[in-house]
Amino acid sequence: MLSSRTKYGIHALIYLSHRFGQGLIAIKEISEAERIPKKFLEGILLDLKGAGILTSRAGPSGGYSLRVNPLELSLGRIVRIMEGPLALTPCVSLNSYSPCTDCRTEKECSLKLQMKLVRDASAKILDEVTFETLATQENALRAPTASYNFDI
Repeated sequence: MLSSRTKYGIHALIYLSHRFGQGLIAIKEISEAERIPKKFLEGILLDLKGAGILTSRAGPSGGYSLRVNPLELSLGRIVRIMEGPLALTPCVSLNSYSPCTDCRTEKECSLKLQMKLVRDASAKILDEVTFETLATQENALRAPTASYNFDI
């Protein structure tokens, strides 16, 4: 399950994806537009800056902008930054492997085989979704739907 912190970070990045190439965006603007508590957002954006996703400048004309093009920034990358490994068990993690303490042997563990399938499927989906895709989908969801009147 994604934490509120991760979901807020994703929403902030979608907002910044909409504004990619338009300069720095003030935290207050992002906070108000996405209804994210400003102090909470500050910490999230600092972490994303530390991970190389954002650039920023302090001061009255400061703010944040994407350092990575939304076409090249995957949802999977952000989930890993914010949440850690995608694997549900440590024995199938690619970057944070550790043996499970409750298995008889890894070689004989059928759960490990299934958890590897889950990890691989999750990674495939999350790594294929870019922030450009998310921003485009959001625009489509916000567009007014046509209403048809079939009365005669």
